[in-house]
Amino acid sequence: MTTARATVLGRVRDALALAPTPDTTIPRDYRTGRTLPDDERLALFTDRLVDYKAQVHTCTATRTAEVIAEVLDGLGARRIGVPAGLDEQWLCAYDGAVQQDSAGIPAPRLDALDGVVTASAVGCAETGTIFLDGSPDQGRRALSLVPDLHVCVVDLSAVEVGVPEAVARLVPERPTTLISGPSATSDIELERVEGVHGPRTLVVVIRVDA
Repeated sequence: MTTARATVLGRVRDALALAPTPDTTIPRDYRTGRTLPDDERLALFTDRLVDYKAQVHTCTATRTAEVIAEVLDGLGARRIGVPAGLDEQWLCAYDGAVQQDSAGIPAPRLDALDGVVTASAVGCAETGTIFLDGSPDQGRRALSLVPDLHVCVVDLSAVEVGVPEAVARLVPERPTTLISGPSATSDIELERVEGVHGPRTLVVVIRVDA
């Protein structure tokens, strides 16, 4: 017996088979090549991040470990997770427990961590967006999704002005995650609710000379 679903899908397939399939050119004339001086790009990126309720700290590359330790201690994070490829020197000033992540650790177990520290691939100043691409110093998506705190290190040299410029720096074959502030949504009464789909707190450490 033919079901209604099968009938409808059959008619859709028949219609598609009969429909003409003209060549379609997708316009790719995006505005590209925009640049800004470092101080203006930093100011724009910081403004967008703060507007999304992220915490922002700037430092030189030599102070990376010091700032990360201050952030983690200030937020009471005593047990953190890190991707396998993260620079170990970034945590040399932190005296809490550090757990290196691996694919063999079930995602639910990551909830026991107080937070996670990762690097990043690219940033977009205009939208306040951070791109993670699963590189060894950024880890799998679960690592930056499950813990309630994400401390993300961004090099100013990797921050582009706009989306087209930022996307052009990505490797298409890599899994890309876009982060614009801590996880947030609105309930039925339009009240902001944080931490529903990811970290409740996002701290961005921008290294201005890296």
